[in-house]
Amino acid sequence: MLKAKSDKARGFYWKAGTVVLLAAICSACVSGTLPPSSATDVTAGSMQQYKLGAGDKLRVITFGHEDLSAEFLVSDSGVIAFPLVGQVKAAGLTLDQFQQNLAGQLKSGGYVVNPNVSAEVIEYRPFYILGEVQKPGSYPYQAGLTAVSAIATAGGLTYRANQRKIFVRRAGTATELEIAVTAATPIFPGDTVRIGERIF
Repeated sequence: MLKAKSDKARGFYWKAGTVVLLAAICSACVSGTLPPSSATDVTAGSMQQYKLGAGDKLRVITFGHEDLSAEFLVSDSGVIAFPLVGQVKAAGLTLDQFQQNLAGQLKSGGYVVNPNVSAEVIEYRPFYILGEVQKPGSYPYQAGLTAVSAIATAGGLTYRANQRKIFVRRAGTATELEIAVTAATPIFPGDTVRIGERIF
């Protein structure tokens, strides 16, 4: 009789311990401590390495040349129309690369002897959110946007939504990656976020 009770007690504590362990693992996955497959690929990088794209609005300053300082919109073809030089490639370049490219064209064209060019993004292209949110669509990008704030911008989740993971396709890529939803998961300009359904 005592042995049977002891066996039952051991079985209870083993099951309880297993539940606690699984809960801890799930919590770690959601918090980002144990990122799911490809999560590091999605969250890698920063806005310093952000690559420009169609819809980004730039402020370009050519020091000492006010006539060559203005705001420009990156066109659907990925270029800006710059005075004297004409079309200058922007899409797919970081700000540093764009500045070097523009300065090189100004110098090689003989327009400025020693060009000193500075550029900044003053308005980013929108991001997109689809699936199980209240108001799917495109929204203006705000610096520091995360998965949680992107969902809030779209009116929050529906009752069918999977609250633990989302799917993100970075701008300019064809691959959709699955990542955990955390307050630190970054969303970048041009990203497409898809919220799937949870399994009932």
